[in-house]
Amino acid sequence: MRKVSTRRWLSIGLASMLVAGLPSIAAANHSWNGYHWARTSNPFTVKLGDNVSSTWDRFLGTASSDWSASSVLDTSIALGGTRPRSCRPTTGRDEICNASYGNTGWLGVAQIWISGKHITQGTVKVNDYYFNQPAYDTDSWRQLVICQEIGHTFGLDHQDTNFDNTNLGTCMDYTSSPDGPPSNTAPNKHDYDELVTIYKHLDSSTTVGQTTRGSANLDGRAWGRQIQDSKNAGTSLFAKSDGRGNTVFTFVIWAK
Repeated sequence: MRKVSTRRWLSIGLASMLVAGLPSIAAANHSWNGYHWARTSNPFTVKLGDNVSSTWDRFLGTASSDWSASSVLDTSIALGGTRPRSCRPTTGRDEICNASYGNTGWLGVAQIWISGKHITQGTVKVNDYYFNQPAYDTDSWRQLVICQEIGHTFGLDHQDTNFDNTNLGTCMDYTSSPDGPPSNTAPNKHDYDELVTIYKHLDSSTTVGQTTRGSANLDGRAWGRQIQDSKNAGTSLFAKSDGRGNTVFTFVIWAK
């Protein structure tokens, strides 16, 4: 497979944290500051709303199966609750979307709404503008991106952000060559162990499983205030309130 240089990598994004206690991008502990879905028992199930085309269905299915190998959480694919282009969230679950979002500079974006320490809803968008181009029109790139973005919605950070070192064998690792070896298209044991750490305690209430229309999604024109890094640095972190007591953080890796 053609190897893509770091300058060609366009992005994998994450939204998930409050300003206080921001973890470093390359933290050894790849929990996003302990943010998690509230639930009263383990394992619990996060629904993944299927708003993807037939091209993406098998990649979504594989990612769902891979993450469900965790001992503390399962996923299930549900009927999508939004239009793919707008990718509006639904309270209590994730909405997974694909569309040709245009020459935005990002390959994939995950957004997570946080109330206190709890995730209340999430969205994943994968950008066909780039996946329809030869450099990214491969099974391995699609699988890496959708796996990583869904992993972010559970409260996971990246294990590594160096594009050019040896692959760690996890989709939570940045890479210029998803095929490796080893392949970076699925979670690894460290991801599952980190989920056990994040979800080792139980909550008295749940934010999982509701199916009401969530607060408005935030696109690239409305990510809010930049609070970390810059486009020239290759990474940016934006923060914005959704007006309903939640904060959405959007982490973007930019093309150089």
